[in-house]
Amino acid sequence: MPENSERTRGSAQADRSHAGKRLDQVAAVLFPDYSRARLQKWIRSGELTVDGRKARTTYRINGGENICLDARMELQDSIEPQDIPLDVIHADRDLIVINKPAGLVVHPAAGHPDGTLQNGLLHFDPALAALPRSGIVHRLDKDTSGVMVVARSLRAHTSLVDQLQTRRMSRIYRAVATGEITAGGTVEAPVGRHPRDRKRMAVVRSGKPAVSHYRVLKRYPGVTYIDVALESGRTHQIRVHMGHIGHSLAGDPVYGRPLKKRRDIPQELVDLIRSFPRQALHAHKLSLNHPDILKKQTYKAALPADFRSLLTSLDEFLK
Repeated sequence: MPENSERTRGSAQADRSHAGKRLDQVAAVLFPDYSRARLQKWIRSGELTVDGRKARTTYRINGGENICLDARMELQDSIEPQDIPLDVIHADRDLIVINKPAGLVVHPAAGHPDGTLQNGLLHFDPALAALPRSGIVHRLDKDTSGVMVVARSLRAHTSLVDQLQTRRMSRIYRAVATGEITAGGTVEAPVGRHPRDRKRMAVVRSGKPAVSHYRVLKRYPGVTYIDVALESGRTHQIRVHMGHIGHSLAGDPVYGRPLKKRRDIPQELVDLIRSFPRQALHAHKLSLNHPDILKKQTYKAALPADFRSLLTSLDEFLK
């Protein structure tokens, strides 16, 4: 067996209540710590068997079969642990909730081989190497700050992925958008790759469904402080959606538009908005069903210093 793997074993017997159901459906019930996709992979590879024989994922259970799991779990030892300070909001045997700072990349990618949140998580808890992407089930853009949840067990990973896919995990962001937004609203527009610039996302007909609900918190000359609740989690969704309705986020280097000088807006305020060094976006609140206690839990991340300073400066113009 390769050094970067370990075996997971288990067995269970199907009963009459499972009769007529597909093998992958029954396996998901009998082995709830693993995702359906992972179990299907093991069925196809012969690492999950029925009465000692390899079967198809579509095999119909009769009831009484012995379903045996003897599979190899690959570990992620190619990503080195690094002592990166983490602002841990909450930690237990199933979850780690952190407040990600702006500037921290979530996982290694082209141009960022290390120094990422994933490197820091593996230093915080080396056992995370046994989980897909070290337990990371969702991400924030490099320059977006705020609350993130990381799975610490297979049970939690399966639960969190399912909650994200079924929209039972709610996320609320705080943002400063350009322009005076008069009232809250909803943006329902599909998001996909930009047809010409593949590094950007855009509202495109061929994109995936995406829904964002925004609410006005406070209005300022030329900008509006809002919160945004997501029904979906597409890449750059809030940044794309707010830009799509003409209210791109302050400081957004990709989707933003410079705040234009107006007679009713002091030049100092225009300079303030233009000088904000990143998109003014912060993941404020995350709610989920805890995979252990099975009750809804809510975690919040305080606004970072640069965001607080921006709001304080904006308040000065209202006095």
